[in-house]
Amino acid sequence: MTFVGPPPEASELMGDKLRAKQTAQTAGVPVLPSFTVDRGARRRLPLLVKATAGGGGRGMREVTRPEDLDGALESARREAGAGFGDDRVFIERLLPRARHLEVQVIADQHGNVVHLGERECSLQRRHQKLIEESPSPAVSPELRAQLGREAVALARAGGYVNAGTVEFIADADDPASTTSWNATPGCRSSTR
Repeated sequence: MTFVGPPPEASELMGDKLRAKQTAQTAGVPVLPSFTVDRGARRRLPLLVKATAGGGGRGMREVTRPEDLDGALESARREAGAGFGDDRVFIERLLPRARHLEVQVIADQHGNVVHLGERECSLQRRHQKLIEESPSPAVSPELRAQLGREAVALARAGGYVNAGTVEFIADADDPASTTSWNATPGCRSSTR
């Protein structure tokens, strides 16, 4: 009997946003800066507090004023713990005007990984996409090739098997200038 889907190790690795970010960095995929929960983070506004586990916009809080950070951390921890059974959070730089791009990947058990292009998922409400458009009207052929290479590299580095999605966040005004990874194959959070 053969299990269809990613191996448990890949799901566990890519389902933990901090471990997934480390994997992305090791694979040469750029990531948004992350910070530990310390006083220094208050000087790096705007910030996004994110749940380490889960996705779907749960456990995420935007912080634009230093005095709001403690409340955002506590609120995100409560929501993450209740929703995912894991109350760990981390802080990431927030791109106030971001494009959300997704790249579909397919990987087999022999290390072969291909991507099927990108789609634009920027029209969102509460961190949930409302409309997908493919191909993205904001992505140049050069950026499309780069996104595809990086999505394949991340899926391969994570040992991913099956169909999955790598999500990216980019600056809305100049997507090619700020492409950074932010999520994982098969998980719905955020990537580039």
